Amino acid sequence: VQLVESGGGLVQPGGSLKLSCALSGSALSLYVMYWYRQAPGKKREQVARVTRGDITTYEDFVQGRFIISRDNAKNTIYLQMNNLKPEYTAIYFCTANRITVLGEEFDYWGQGTQVTVSS
Repeated sequence: VQLVESGGGLVQPGGSLKLSCALSGSALSLYVMYWYRQAPGKKREQVARVTRGDITTYEDFVQGRFIISRDNAKNTIYLQMNNLKPEYTAIYFCTANRITVLGEEFDYWGQGTQVTVSS
């Protein structure tokens, strides 16, 4: 299974970006999907989650600015980021998590995409 993120870049404060994460080698529908981020000098932290049933959750710092979504037909998830602030500058990673009926857990990570919010 491979995850490839795209869509990062440089954006001015108040701007928007839409990140994508394409999964290959398996079916997206099997996985709970997450976006994480890691800012310079800080620990990696969860940003948002979308379950197999399309239930979404967000960390408090998102403050309604982000929308996570999934398209199982395209094997892709997205993170729409609006009204960005400089403190959102980080590398953004997507992850796929699956626990089988046998209790085996599979966890996959992408390489990340850099998001820089600066004027």
